Parts: sequence; structure tokens; C-alpha cells
Amino acid sequence: MPAYWISRCRIDDPVQYKKYTDLVPAIIARHQGRVLARGGRYQIMEGPEQFHRFVVIEFPTLEAGVNCFQSDEYRAAAAFRRDGGGIVENVIVESGDATT
Repeated sequence: MPAYWISRCRIDDPVQYKKYTDLVPAIIARHQGRVLARGGRYQIMEGPEQFHRFVVIEFPTLEAGVNCFQSDEYRAAAAFRRDGGGIVENVIVESGDATT
């Protein structure tokens, strides 16, 4: 069952953040992820306006997304973002309607 990595991002240092974003697409691809939305236009419909960049990545399974996030290569790339590049909230959610 597919799963989606959803990120809400705030870029504090564009140069430092770009060091992260230059590495991430190849890492995602190696983990069978497919970027559905990365940056681009958006409209906040409700909630805080703290974040100004949004990303949605599809993985074949929840485990594949979690493995990507926990991989050494992703951790190395994320170090640029975590070192002053910006603030990100990440969640990986399995598709489907679990409330039925």
C-alpha cells in the first residue's frame, strides 16, 4: 500500500538549505520514492502560516519511506538543513481510510 511523506518547511538560510535539496532527489529515487509536489504554488486554507514550502513524496510502502528517512545518506543530507538551513515537519502516512 502506498505511503506519503509530507513535509511542511520554513527556509531560514537558502544557501544552506540548497545543500540539502540538491542531494535529496537522488536519495528519494534510490528508495523508490516519487516526488509529487516540491515547492511550487500553494494556498494555506487553515492553520498557522509558519511554513512556506510543502513537499509530498510517494513511496510504495510505509516501510520504504521510513527507511529512506532513516538512511545514513538522508541523515547526512538533512544535516545541512538541521544546521541552520530551516525548520521542517515531516510525517509519513500510509494511504487508505483507516477510520472505516
